[in-house]
Parts: sequence; C-alpha cells; structure tokens
Amino acid sequence: MTTKPIIPQLIVMGAGPGDPELITVKGQRILQQADVVLYDNLANKELLNLTKEGCERIYVGKQPYGEYTTQEQIHEMIAHYAYTKGIVVRLKGGDPFIFGRGYEEVVFAKNLGIQAQFVPGITSMQAAGFEDIPLTHRSISEGIWVVTGTKKDGTLSADLRLAMQSNATVVIYMGMKQLPIIADTYIKEGRGDTPAAIIQHASLPQQKVAKGKIKDMPALATQQGLTYPAIIIIGQVTDINALNL
Repeated sequence: MTTKPIIPQLIVMGAGPGDPELITVKGQRILQQADVVLYDNLANKELLNLTKEGCERIYVGKQPYGEYTTQEQIHEMIAHYAYTKGIVVRLKGGDPFIFGRGYEEVVFAKNLGIQAQFVPGITSMQAAGFEDIPLTHRSISEGIWVVTGTKKDGTLSADLRLAMQSNATVVIYMGMKQLPIIADTYIKEGRGDTPAAIIQHASLPQQKVAKGKIKDMPALATQQGLTYPAIIIIGQVTDINALNL
C-alpha cells in the first residue's frame, strides 16, 4: 500500500461576518478538503461542521484585551501542520486581507516554500445592509473610507482626520475602545452632529445596533451595552431620513 505524499498547503480564507450561510461556495468546498483548520474567534464555529472526518480543528483566536495565541505561535502551527498534514485552512472572520493580518501568513508560508492562496470573505462592513445602511448612496456618499480604530501602537489612525474632510462614508474597524476619542475628534472639527451607527455581531441573530449623532455614540453604546466585536459607521448613509430623497 502506497502512502499519498503530503503536499504542504496554506489557504487563508474569509469566514464572512458571522452568519455561516454567508461563506462563499469556494470556501465551503475548501473546508471540505482541509486536513487542519486553524480558526479565529470571529469565525462561526458552525462552519467547522463542513470539514471531513479526521480533520483537526484548532482554535487560535485572539480575544480582545485578553489572553491569545500570538502571531508567532500561529506561524509555527502553519508550518508544522502544513508539513505533517497537508492542507491547512486558516479560517478568519470577515475578510482576512482587511485588518486581518492574512497577508502576513501568506508571505510567511511562501517564504518556507509552502503553497499558499487566498480566498476572500464578506467583510463585516457589508453586513450594514441588514440594517438598511448602504455604504454608498448617490448624491449622499460617493465613496468609502475604511480605517482601523486602533493601530499597532494602540493609537487612533491619523487617517480619520483626513476622512472627516470628505462626504464619504467612514467605516471604522476595531474602534470601540477608541469611541470617546473618535467622537471628540468629530466634535472638535465641528462635525459632532454627523449621523453614525454602531453594529455589533453583524449578520448574527444577536446583532445589535445603535444610531444617532457621532457626538452621542459613546453614551448610546454604554446605554445599549454595545461592545466588541462591532463596526462604527459614520456618515449620512446611516440616517434613513437622508436616504429618502
């Protein structure tokens, strides 16, 4: 009996915003072929039911502001399982190339001679549509700024001040910890009355949303118990009265 040779492969794949039915058809097929799945905190665990018998499913999530698997440890696991098992799927919430560090993992694998590919996922900002929030709308918003609320050093992205100068929709990922600073930045620029929304657990049954003016969002978030994981959307598109033009 001949043993099938192991071909080391890494597939960095987006799990979508939360609802397991929002995974791509290609993503579903790849999960069914995986020998090992390294999955994140925001990847819906129901997707693991798609894997074949014998597939190893290993949690490598990063809980915000708590204990987590380091990126170095994840890299070590990618190399170990690719060489010993074969097809490693790195399953990450949303889209791994949008603030997901997915490209770092692709580069790491390729530098070791491991075949690597990327499968995009629906990113969480697109789930805003479930709350009747279009990211663009003719005559209201003709563009989108997508920024991180927390840079590597923990500070707020300087791009936010640039985004505020346009009429484009501003989407902030990982910004809940910085929400008071974000609101204060808008207030100081004379834009505190700009409509805004916070969406937590986008696309899931427990989805929660708050809408109001950006200056009031920290208080609304506290009153309604909104926290991570959530996206902040700032702009006229969050105001349904403005959309009914």
